[in-house]
Amino acid sequence: MTNERVKEILLDIAESKLEFTVTQTGKESKRVNGFYKPDTHEIFLHNLNFKTENQLVYTAVHEYTHHLVTEAQLELNPNYCGNGKTHTQEFWAKFGELLGIAEQKGYYSIGWENNAELKELTEDIKTNFLAKNGELMQEFGKKLAKAYELCKEADVRYEDYIDRVLCLPRNSAKDIRKVGAVEVNPAIGFDNMKVVASIKKKDDRANAEQEFLNGGKSPSTVREMMKQQNAKARLDDPKSKLEKEKSRLEKTIAQLTQRLEAVEESLANL
Repeated sequence: MTNERVKEILLDIAESKLEFTVTQTGKESKRVNGFYKPDTHEIFLHNLNFKTENQLVYTAVHEYTHHLVTEAQLELNPNYCGNGKTHTQEFWAKFGELLGIAEQKGYYSIGWENNAELKELTEDIKTNFLAKNGELMQEFGKKLAKAYELCKEADVRYEDYIDRVLCLPRNSAKDIRKVGAVEVNPAIGFDNMKVVASIKKKDDRANAEQEFLNGGKSPSTVREMMKQQNAKARLDDPKSKLEKEKSRLEKTIAQLTQRLEAVEESLANL
């Protein structure tokens, strides 16, 4: 596959107004499969790392995601230079989205279903490990909730009980209790159950759970989708709009008051 063809595929997956180049290095690297230079907008692919074009496309989409994130940041801040953490949740969500489009268009396929042994192992993992661990942690959460109530009755500090009796990190205990407090399908696995259990509204929990059950989306993609939906709901809510405006006005008033005091002090000293 030529560099021009790789670029053509990437642009068909998602448009970019910011010019970029694709270069297959003709090298093998044990450290990385490819990299992106945000200052020059260059994508480099160590093509000797790949046995198939499918693997090449996967890495190309990964590096192209960095390019699209850079493009979005430059629109917000023309001085953006790409410093800081690059593999954020937003990045992984965008990467998952682009991979889904690449699959739909026939440029990429994960292909796990084509290996009979891997397919059988996948069903084993989902049924006997992800789902069963989810059920176990759900029951664990209910036991911790009962322990909390018993600690209250016995005038025992629950936090000390968690710290020094069960030797559980407090945040872990909190997450486990949340999972035990709401109805969540254990089939999605404990980590995803924590995400769903943290959602306040029942209907929103059900929607998020369904996204995990449907498959085809990474946890980061589902989390980012939920984040965007919540942000949109806050913008559409009249009360949230007024609260946001109130906060903005209070901040402005505080800044102006501080400036007025400084001016009055300067006048007094003249």
